[in-house]
Amino acid sequence: MLHAAPVNDRPASDRIAPIVPVNEIALTGIFEISKILTAPTRIETTLANVVNLLQSFLQMRHGVVALLSDDGIPDLAVGAGWSEGSDERYRGWLPQRAVDQIVATAMPLVAENIATHPAFSPMDIETLGATETTRVSFIGVPIRIDNRVVGTLTIDRIRDERPLYRLDSDVRLLTMIANLVGQTVKLHRVVAQDRERLMHESHRLQKELSDLKPTRDRRGVHVEGIIGDSPALRGLLDKIAVVAKSSSTVLLRGESGTGKELIAKAVHELSPRAKRPFIKINCAALPESVLESELFGHEKGAFTGALNSRKGRFELANKGTLFLDEIGEISASFQAKLLRVLQEQEFERVGGNQTIKVDVRVIAATNRNLEEAVSRNEFRADLYYRISVVPMIVPPLRERRSDIPLLANAFLKNFNSENGRALSFNQDAVEVLKSCGFPGNVRELENCVERTATLAQGGQIVEEDFACRHGQCLSATLWNGGHEEAPRRLYPIVPLPIVPVLPPRESGASVHRQPAETAVSDSSEASASMGGSVAERDRVIAAMEKSGWVQAKAARLLGLTPRQIGYALKKHGVEVKRL
Repeated sequence: MLHAAPVNDRPASDRIAPIVPVNEIALTGIFEISKILTAPTRIETTLANVVNLLQSFLQMRHGVVALLSDDGIPDLAVGAGWSEGSDERYRGWLPQRAVDQIVATAMPLVAENIATHPAFSPMDIETLGATETTRVSFIGVPIRIDNRVVGTLTIDRIRDERPLYRLDSDVRLLTMIANLVGQTVKLHRVVAQDRERLMHESHRLQKELSDLKPTRDRRGVHVEGIIGDSPALRGLLDKIAVVAKSSSTVLLRGESGTGKELIAKAVHELSPRAKRPFIKINCAALPESVLESELFGHEKGAFTGALNSRKGRFELANKGTLFLDEIGEISASFQAKLLRVLQEQEFERVGGNQTIKVDVRVIAATNRNLEEAVSRNEFRADLYYRISVVPMIVPPLRERRSDIPLLANAFLKNFNSENGRALSFNQDAVEVLKSCGFPGNVRELENCVERTATLAQGGQIVEEDFACRHGQCLSATLWNGGHEEAPRRLYPIVPLPIVPVLPPRESGASVHRQPAETAVSDSSEASASMGGSVAERDRVIAAMEKSGWVQAKAARLLGLTPRQIGYALKKHGVEVKRL
């Protein structure tokens, strides 16, 4: 280690700047290394950054962190400047005999001159560049996990004529750093094992599903509220019947409006927990502070207005099922809090210190592409693996078009019952519904039926009663970015085309339809520019209203980033409503 000479021995010009004590330099170095070790990066990158920082305050030439495989052979070797495929270069700096001694004795190895030390072979001496005129020193310390040596931290340096280095203090410093590295390696291995176990369980359940031979009468699986007989829906119902028997965490993937909440309730009602509570919460509808209190509960006096203790949703769902809708919208800080309760099934109320144990099956749902969110560091990878044990994709309505007449008639029946009418669809009206893409899925279909039935004049709903037949379908305008000729799909899970709304038959003008890729590109460019026109301001307001004034969801509807939607709101003077 570089040690400061006494002040009186230095020239007067060198006494101008204060001398930083060596112990303070080492302490600062350890502090900075601890921050590196807690960063969410690959283990190879983390260890390479440690060696790189070590060079800034420890006199050294080469530094290598080596992790061993089960047979004691270095399985991973990294140093400053590590990159993919460069392990062999760093392995070349490892004297094998010296490393074996460190691992076998679990003790540090210090060699002031490797040329005269028995732990170094002639090849090691030559590799490290030691000669009669160049003295090379070496320090190696073991990296432990509990009482087992799993690797080594080694450095070498060229000795010169400066005052002797205090090798004993360097050994203590490297030992402390090796202990920190050992804890980090242990954590990475635990996470890797947990992830592998979850993936194995997921593969096992998927295999059971694929091997399952459902009975010939698929209508036997009936779920209240889920209407349809399409192959896509029957396949989903069969899968629900199998998944419901276990207590595994389920992640429902699907576009907005596909009925993910109904699917979650179906899983609960077909499970052994059916007689226990089914508790649901929309994670995107609440601020983080309120969401924490809602999920975990709070103690009396935990915050202003907390006049009494209150149980959270996890406690209320004990022995039952908790449905976390829009889980992809929670913040990064809250993801860490949620990960713990999902993993350990225990938590503390807000303002409390008593640990509460629960037995809750979690069903989460999202319309986001979580894989992309993980790659952009917007969603924690460990939380993703925790909730995606059994993923289930809820098909959009355009993949189950044969269900549209059944759904539409059911919605119309409810409308007739509530409003004392006796409306029905004629065949042309049914064909109009079947030809629509319904990007908003079942929810949009229900709104379309109710809107059309409300305005219908006769006893039957006919083709001309639909707003889209007169170019007045505002929903289509929103989803198509203001261009009905160029429909687009926002954040698909599976890239499938949307069938556009049919144009009015009365119109004599030909309708020019752009290719899908061109339409998406043009719409994206228009959204990115987001100028000051009235139409663009209306688009922003419409998207905010559709998303319940949640900026992140509105941004996805418009194909923008959260920062861009914030800029657009400010630019157009749109005041955000607090619902």
